[in-house]
Amino acid sequence: MDIHDILREVDPSSHSISCGFRDLQALTRRWVAERSAPEVLEWPSDGLFERVNARIKAQIDEVEDLTGDMDPKTNFSLIVIQTELERYKFLVRSFLRVRMAKIDKHILHYLSTEDLRERLSPAELAYATRHQALLHNHYLSSFLSSFPQQLQNLNDTAGNITMIDSPDLDTAVFIRMLRDKDVYGQGTDADVTLPAAEGDVLILRWSSAKDIVRDGDAETLEPEIEARKMLQFWNQTTALYRASVIQRVSNINEEIE
Repeated sequence: MDIHDILREVDPSSHSISCGFRDLQALTRRWVAERSAPEVLEWPSDGLFERVNARIKAQIDEVEDLTGDMDPKTNFSLIVIQTELERYKFLVRSFLRVRMAKIDKHILHYLSTEDLRERLSPAELAYATRHQALLHNHYLSSFLSSFPQQLQNLNDTAGNITMIDSPDLDTAVFIRMLRDKDVYGQGTDADVTLPAAEGDVLILRWSSAKDIVRDGDAETLEPEIEARKMLQFWNQTTALYRASVIQRVSNINEEIE
């Protein structure tokens, strides 16, 4: 994440991609995916966040050293490095905030099975465990202690009815295909399998999309951005249709006259 990597990113004559820029691309993709998915996704196991955090710490030290000797208002390199540093910090903070919000909302769900617990980072798992313990102790001291022992659990599944609130896996998501593949989708009336080409943008339930996203056949997109694109396309199509109808009516009137 030094000045040469930053400038190489926008240099049209450079065809090489640095390790730092690849990490930035991976971080951005994971940030978008986490914001789009209704459930917590797997924590990166390839050391991505360890590398990003190491670069951020090293860059902060470099900025502090440069700031002590140079005027940041006249030093272009320092200004660019600080701007890039803030971009990394924003992505990391936003990514972690989104994950923490999902964990807080369905904390018992992510602690219920070993597979779900493995999705969390060690720090997230420790936070969720302590948070749930504090919450349970608070409920016990407030009102649960007056209940019978068998009614004091917060994760009871008696009568095939669970008390654990889970994410809605039928939430609609936008995905972009990264390679040609037949896509299976569940619908209200019927389930269908349709061929999709690389670059196609689809709307699917997350329950149908998560496997192809996990396998790397597709990536999630920001729902707000794609919704605005669809609305813009719809408005343009409607305007063209109205203009066509008006022109046809005008031609008919001319023929009648």
